[in-house]
Amino acid sequence: MALAYLSPSYANTQLHLHSSQLSFLSTHLSFHRRHSLRPLPRTRNARISCSVASNEAPVAVQAQDQKIKPECFGVFCTTYDLKAEEETKSWKKLINIAVSGAAGMISNHLLFKLAAGEVFGPDQPIAFKLLGSERSFQALEGVAMELEDSLFPLLREVSIGIDPYEVFQDVEWALLIGAKPRGPGMERADLLDINGQIFAEQGKALNAVASRNVKVMVVGNPCNTNALICMKNAPNIPAKNFHALTRLDENRAKCQLALKAGVFYDKVSNVTIWGNHSTTQVPDFLNARINGLPVKEVIKDIKWLEEEFTEKVQKRGGVLIQKWGRSSAASTAVSIVDAMKSLVTPTPEGDWFSSGVYTTGNPYGVAEGIVFSMPCRSKGDGDYELVKDVIFDEYLLKRITKTEAELLAEKRCVAHLTGEGIAFCDLPEDTMLPGEM
Repeated sequence: MALAYLSPSYANTQLHLHSSQLSFLSTHLSFHRRHSLRPLPRTRNARISCSVASNEAPVAVQAQDQKIKPECFGVFCTTYDLKAEEETKSWKKLINIAVSGAAGMISNHLLFKLAAGEVFGPDQPIAFKLLGSERSFQALEGVAMELEDSLFPLLREVSIGIDPYEVFQDVEWALLIGAKPRGPGMERADLLDINGQIFAEQGKALNAVASRNVKVMVVGNPCNTNALICMKNAPNIPAKNFHALTRLDENRAKCQLALKAGVFYDKVSNVTIWGNHSTTQVPDFLNARINGLPVKEVIKDIKWLEEEFTEKVQKRGGVLIQKWGRSSAASTAVSIVDAMKSLVTPTPEGDWFSSGVYTTGNPYGVAEGIVFSMPCRSKGDGDYELVKDVIFDEYLLKRITKTEAELLAEKRCVAHLTGEGIAFCDLPEDTMLPGEM
């Protein structure tokens, strides 16, 4: 038997969560709602002990002098630090995951997939640190209540707050979903500036308080340039750890190729999305495979590949908005899960996946210093390497050049946020991003 000691992490202070007072909540509470799991070194004044066998669920023993903490959500009030002096064999070390925009629709799908173990597996306990705003704080409480009511065994802690410097403390994954949508009459340059300021601040917070090897996945649009801004404001975190989500575009491309070829999705592999998550993105059918064969040997309609297929993938998000009345949420959440799994599980032999990553040192001749979607492989350790065995033709290179030019223009437009001088906006055209309207 291994013995772990826990201490309460709640102060006895009563919180009054009026919106005008939220920003003044005590930092000693860790976050505005702290559902506590504390590491062993902080258990000096332990009140709860937890006896854990290697293949048994933990059992809490509550001391008589423990006080009821009125501000916690019930099931998270008494949780367990399973890291004792000797690690138990049945549980892994807790992973801290921060999610911004946590009261939104994407997060509403994503959090429950993560809590169910879909990314890290059935023996990996996790903690959620959910970031919102004053306006969304009550909704965050509702999210925490739903997570509580779902009884996820792996979910050991839920914290909510509005200060990234508190929420991002010690996180190992940061999923940055929250961003301002594009409103009527708003220029794309304005959207870049408004959202860029959000991601600049979040980058600074990650740089200050997150794990030094935190993996950062930017979902909020324009995600490539937002990822660049976040990265430039976090110089102490490896640039390679920042990703812009283009996995949804890859999944959409696989769907269209499977439909055209009359096969199921799992027969489609080696699909790359090149460039920006915008309508200039390049779904690569030249290197893609169906049943192990080059796509062009299976789908011989080259006109369809170059025109209809490419356009369908580029504009899929906009069409979905027209049909559904809102931007994609569930499929975006699925693609975030897919993107995370691609980094924590070894890439199947010969295959690869798409992610928007920093171009410095890339083998393709893409301009350096931008975040550009490219083909990646992983050993399952959270890291990746760029794929070298890809081929190019004139069609592919021409379109890669176009999306590259757009990202270089976006970079110039946010120079004031990346520390690279005075901003100058000369965006080549207004390529509407899915979900901006």
